[in-house]
Amino acid sequence: MNAKEYLSQAFTLDQLINCKLEQVAVLRNQALKVTSVIQSDPVQGSKQRSPMENTLVKLMNLEQEIDADIDRLVALKQELKEFVAEIENPSYKLLLELRYLGGSTWEEVAASMGYDLRWIYRLHSKALKEANSLLANTIADFT
Repeated sequence: MNAKEYLSQAFTLDQLINCKLEQVAVLRNQALKVTSVIQSDPVQGSKQRSPMENTLVKLMNLEQEIDADIDRLVALKQELKEFVAEIENPSYKLLLELRYLGGSTWEEVAASMGYDLRWIYRLHSKALKEANSLLANTIADFT
């Protein structure tokens, strides 16, 4: 895994959480629309869930997944923050924090740093080279 992939994990996980939150909204909407069926005769055999119960179970499971993903995201962002803090060049550090930890667009990064967009791309390339070197050293320390 290179530095860009490593740093992009938080953004990807954040997008996954947002996708699941949209699914929760759909399930909640479905739960409000579901009507219950009243049966006068008890059915023999296995108990079948009502559509509302199925929807609520899916909703609860998805909310548990989201909670676990959020916990992972918080831990991952802390790990990435510590990684970026080890980069010596303050411009590289700021760029990586804005882009990968803050989720800023390239245009927002350029505006925040007061640089031209083309310079931000060049600076990003240099920052990734330093981050790749740092990541390689970190991996080498574990072996």
